[in-house]
Amino acid sequence: MGKKKISRRKFLVRGGLGTIGMLALGTYVLRNPIRRKLLDFVNSADLPYQGSGMEPMVWFEVSKDNTIILHSPKVEMGQGTFTSLAQMAADELEVNMNQIEVVHAATTTGSIDALSTGGSTSVSSLWQPLRELAATMREMIKNEAAKKLGAEANSLHLKDGVISSGDKQLTYAEAVADITEWEVPDTPPLKEIKHYKYVGKPIPRIDLNAKVFGDPIFGIDAEMPNMLYGAVVRPTRIGSKFVSADTVAAENMPGVVKIVKEDDFVGVVASSYIEANNAKEAIEVTWEVEKDWQTSDIEAMMKVGNGNPMTIQKEGDEVGEGENVITAEFTSPIGAHAQMEPNGVLASVEGHKATIKISTQVVGMTRKEVATRLGLDEEDVNVIPTYLGGGFGRRLHTPHAVQAAVMSKAVRKPVKYYFTLKEEFQHDMFRPPTHHVLKATLKENGMIHAIEHHFSSGDVAIDSPLLPSVAHTIMGADIGAIRGGFCQYRAIPNIRSVSWHVTLPFATSWWRSLGLLANTFAWESFMDELALKAGKDPVTFRIAQAQDDKAGKRLKAVMEAAAEKAGYTDEVVNGRAMGFAASTDAGTPCAQVAEVSIEDGQIKVHKVTCAMDPGVAVNPDQVRAQCEGAIIMGMSAAMHEQMFVENGELRPVIYGPYDMALMKHAPKEIDVVLLQGIEKPGPVGEPPLGPIGAAVANAVFRLTGKRLRNMPLNLA
Repeated sequence: MGKKKISRRKFLVRGGLGTIGMLALGTYVLRNPIRRKLLDFVNSADLPYQGSGMEPMVWFEVSKDNTIILHSPKVEMGQGTFTSLAQMAADELEVNMNQIEVVHAATTTGSIDALSTGGSTSVSSLWQPLRELAATMREMIKNEAAKKLGAEANSLHLKDGVISSGDKQLTYAEAVADITEWEVPDTPPLKEIKHYKYVGKPIPRIDLNAKVFGDPIFGIDAEMPNMLYGAVVRPTRIGSKFVSADTVAAENMPGVVKIVKEDDFVGVVASSYIEANNAKEAIEVTWEVEKDWQTSDIEAMMKVGNGNPMTIQKEGDEVGEGENVITAEFTSPIGAHAQMEPNGVLASVEGHKATIKISTQVVGMTRKEVATRLGLDEEDVNVIPTYLGGGFGRRLHTPHAVQAAVMSKAVRKPVKYYFTLKEEFQHDMFRPPTHHVLKATLKENGMIHAIEHHFSSGDVAIDSPLLPSVAHTIMGADIGAIRGGFCQYRAIPNIRSVSWHVTLPFATSWWRSLGLLANTFAWESFMDELALKAGKDPVTFRIAQAQDDKAGKRLKAVMEAAAEKAGYTDEVVNGRAMGFAASTDAGTPCAQVAEVSIEDGQIKVHKVTCAMDPGVAVNPDQVRAQCEGAIIMGMSAAMHEQMFVENGELRPVIYGPYDMALMKHAPKEIDVVLLQGIEKPGPVGEPPLGPIGAAVANAVFRLTGKRLRNMPLNLA
């Protein structure tokens, strides 16, 4: 659209994180009561968009062919976000879906979201600002068209990117041609949802063609003229400290252009990927290792009672001790992200400019880290995000961009560097193992009198680049580890939930759903035990413990819907049993029923019925697909996946030995019921992971009488 001079009112003020920051400082003085309120808020909040650049022209570009290009501050990693954003924009812009193209916003051409892409907030956080920006852009285009058509703006008719006045008309592209200075009007009223053509409809995904035909859209596909290839020497054992490196042999190997020695890494730049990795293997590195860690060491550390406790939920009295106290323990193991595309980056540094093409969830952070390392202004670093071949939190820190940029600067050519599969597994930011101790007492009428949950976890959010370790001092608990750790049945008069933080010797961090999967496995398995002790139907039992406030009513609704749709029964029928579980994550309630049998000594899941209340489903097919994907990923984590520590090394280091759910393990049917308890979209991508592990385990108990308390679920 050319150079823009903008006269406008200040656009949307997004103060969510600022408010959290102020509250967090208050917690340091007022301590635990305020901490609990803050942690409860963060646990249930759907955080708003925290991006820069709230001018419509930063987000929308009108092409000469009358296509509207939306520069998305959220990255597409398979969740279908681009399609939903296109639907929201098309409805307010008065264009059809074929006229909308969504691309990743590069740091020099678009808005940067301080919250990155994660937390299931891509659609929910952009619901209000994106529609307001689109509506404002529509008015700006209409005003320019009115000048050219010699008509009143309010008299114009807009449809499918064409503006009409009587027998005269202009396309949007014609209306904005040669505009260099814009007047930004006040944001007009948004349409009512019932008047939208695309929002709420099952629109086909707009990125299907590129993926079906194998277009080079991922980070690993990135290319630049005259590019070279990089490799970085990495240790295999936990806690390794670099001592020295002998690079003589590597320097003389075929294809090697340069060995790059830095204080924090040694890299190889070569003419091909194979030559770079061959030379890397030839470098003789001396590492200092203090201890050969074993899985047993990690399990001993990961016990409730070790580390630092923080009571995150406190209502009424403690459970106490006595013969009527019901207790149970549960565990979950170390988990890898195991995404299909290994981490990779292509960096080009020329003079005082750097260009980075990368699969990342943290565009702004990547730009800042590269700029800091190279001594550049952030405005001189252009980070161009690509489609992600799986993210799941693994790409919430991508420091290899810095390494590639340093190598590029050293050889004055673009350098492409991506992890080997072994490196990806051994240097993952793992899902931490957990340990849970629960106890409760029942009233004479079978209702819960008091319940308590102690859970131990390593880092999830805290001590990551997004949330440094000082946050633990301020907040008292890891806001990622506590996801799903709260008791959602708030009609229970006496509740305690205590988070125990343990520092592990290897990196653990964000993993899809954070603590939700493990915490819900423990909570909902225990709720099943309590229902049986009380002689109650497990669905009715849960519904009776939920509050009658808005959140409680939404939770009750999904539990009732899942049970009704599945035809839930406690009876074993034809060798199959049903298990029930529910969770609430980031304000989105979800309930699931798993229909299970035992075949050849193995657990077989035949059907999963899922009821979820995501609020407004911008694209119902997409929401259902997210539920289906989350359920299968949750089944894989709950029934198969586990990393081990052997002689100081994290293993396995390749698919296959790292046991994951295969096609044959997937249920033949996943039935998804969507409810709408609020008038806006809520988080979708992670909430459906919560219930599945407990739902399967609860079904197994009905079949075998054996309570499975450890993930991965195993009948042996």
